[in-house]
Amino acid sequence: MASPIGQRPKESIHRTVLLKETIDGLNLKPDPDSVVLDATFGGGGHSMEILRRFPRAKVIALDQDKNAWKKNDLLAQAGSRISFHNENFRNLDKVLKSEKVDGVIFDLGLSSDQLENSGRGFSFMKNEPLLMTMKENPSPEDVTAKEVVNTWEEKNLADIIYGYGEERYARRIAKEIVEVRKEAKIETTSDLVKIISNAVPAAYRKGRLHFATRTFQAIRIAVNDELRVLQTGLEKGFDILKGGGRMSVISFHSLEDRIVKKFFKAREKEGKAFLINKKIILASKEEVKNNPRARSAKLRILEKR
Repeated sequence: MASPIGQRPKESIHRTVLLKETIDGLNLKPDPDSVVLDATFGGGGHSMEILRRFPRAKVIALDQDKNAWKKNDLLAQAGSRISFHNENFRNLDKVLKSEKVDGVIFDLGLSSDQLENSGRGFSFMKNEPLLMTMKENPSPEDVTAKEVVNTWEEKNLADIIYGYGEERYARRIAKEIVEVRKEAKIETTSDLVKIISNAVPAAYRKGRLHFATRTFQAIRIAVNDELRVLQTGLEKGFDILKGGGRMSVISFHSLEDRIVKKFFKAREKEGKAFLINKKIILASKEEVKNNPRARSAKLRILEKR
């Protein structure tokens, strides 16, 4: 028997951040029927909450990781009210074609399932193959973290680690990567963590933020071309919004938030939209206490004129 809509699948350990604020921000109406694009299905939290709160709503869900859908029993619960498409949101126009929607959600954080259970090397806390690709089954043509650390030039490595990770010791880390790979291929997350540990000062290794965080973030962004994909997704997501429709975007680091802020302000300046929140919406102290990953979440909401 299917469980009620809104009940978390047992397999998932993902906690959706800023859930109420994101859905409230879409300003959906129970009548007429609303259609929402969940451009980053992930753990399914946003889709589930929309279907629970708005019994006549429909959701179009995208995720380039097919595994996200396999681990979620939402299809059985919601039936025809939700459709899932195994696609990167940069291609949302191919899925939607000429269809317009009332709301668009982008949750740019990795789901807990991807971090903990994908086996693709997103987390520096586990010893896994260095892939870091969002795709469940990457093809030989797809860029992986293993390719990045074993073949990219030292300057390119330093540039992405500094530019995408805002890592102050980027040059030292890049130099150490190049030195180590002369002796043997860098194969796993543990290999990379050891390299980073050897490259940074002892005091840095004891800081509040894990010393590998920024480097792993940077390589993941480079592997998945995340910033360029975000820009494209925002543009296409705005295009498929109906007049009066809203877009909620949750970002988790300054590079993403900068792109979202710039995009929203540009649409406002053009007279095509207006900002629902002038200042970013942050998670409450209670939410951060219950879910530490919410600490860095930033929500911005835009309404199309």
